[in-house]
Amino acid sequence: MASTVLVVTALEDVTADWVVSALNERAVPVVRLDPADVGPDLTFAAGISPGVAAWAGSLRTTSREVELGAVAAVYYRRPTPYAARFEHLPPQQRDFAAAEARHGLGGILNHLHGALYVNHPLAVTRADFKPAQLRLAAQLGLNIPPTLITNDVEAARKFAAHHGPIICKTFRGLPRSDDGQTGAIWTQAVDPDDFDDSLAVTAHLFQAEVPKTGDVRVTMVGRRVFAQQLAAPDGALDWRRGNWDELIHAPITVPPPIEAALHSYRAAFGLVFGCFDFALTGDGDDPDHWTFIECNPNGQWGWLPDAPAITEAFADILSRTEAALP
Repeated sequence: MASTVLVVTALEDVTADWVVSALNERAVPVVRLDPADVGPDLTFAAGISPGVAAWAGSLRTTSREVELGAVAAVYYRRPTPYAARFEHLPPQQRDFAAAEARHGLGGILNHLHGALYVNHPLAVTRADFKPAQLRLAAQLGLNIPPTLITNDVEAARKFAAHHGPIICKTFRGLPRSDDGQTGAIWTQAVDPDDFDDSLAVTAHLFQAEVPKTGDVRVTMVGRRVFAQQLAAPDGALDWRRGNWDELIHAPITVPPPIEAALHSYRAAFGLVFGCFDFALTGDGDDPDHWTFIECNPNGQWGWLPDAPAITEAFADILSRTEAALP
């Protein structure tokens, strides 16, 4: 019977370390790998035959080997992009080798017969688009901010005139710079008087600013729900921009209608796990005071006060001691 948990992530991933430790304490077999190590440090062979609806073969790292049929669950965290493995090659060769590895090795890793994925990378991709998130949230009856996605300066000005004050947020984080540095563009208030034709260069996401009294992070792992109300000491519009160690946390109960909608949201995208952000506009007991902001289908949770309980919830799901989906 399949029992091994395959942890797919980069080498330096403290969040994955915690989950691996929890699985080790339960004596659950674990194999950890980063697909970008493909080469001498990661070899594989997989075959399929007529009438057999599963890939058979093995994966081998420098310290572990696992038969594909022994994998019961896959914890898909944050693997290194395949291109990093081949960045020493000329651009055409680099792109070719990375695409071959992604479609070959990645294609095998993403289609292991009978394995539970937390989360499947294709589900993460589907759930990662903010337009899809907002549409589904509204469909499920959750409050959302009035939103405009546009590259039309006049449309943006009209939206601001009708819904102001407004904020602007990015769809994705900043990519790494040429020198390897990372950065962020925080959600921020914008003045429509500053809009000009440069807005046409790319897509922008504008929303009516929510008159919030606080923020809530809801972490869902299967049927388990963990919720913390957050406050930045300086009252920042975007709590992520400050020192996370200075955030003020308080447990909060998710109203039953909100929780039911989030389970439906998770099921609609095929997610086992997700981090949901809400803005509160009043009493947390009233579902009408909860405004859906976004869901990160592969979000961070190690910084939360209930991280130890979340770790155990992941271990429960991956070791199949708790059902993952309704």
